[in-house]
Amino acid sequence: MINQVNREEALKLIAENKNNAQFIIIDVRTPKEFEQQHLPQALNINIYDPDFKEQILKLNQRKTYLIYCKSGGRSSHATEMMEELGFRHIYNINYLSLTS
Repeated sequence: MINQVNREEALKLIAENKNNAQFIIIDVRTPKEFEQQHLPQALNINIYDPDFKEQILKLNQRKTYLIYCKSGGRSSHATEMMEELGFRHIYNINYLSLTS
């Protein structure tokens, strides 16, 4: 199930799961965007990579994932794909401004 969260809810989730190895943050933006700024401890898996699906399939489906991009479009697509692949604990940040 995909849970849609706003920025404040996402930041609360991150704080609550700070030391939780079962909680993974994934930034699906391009490496260039990721280099400019990203959430601490986020993994960068570029949704535009031709092997994006294969990279996602390497992840543990039992863990909880918080997915984000700049405006929620790419992350929505990524979370839908993850759900189709069998992931059940997914959060999508519907909009994240890293500068706010």
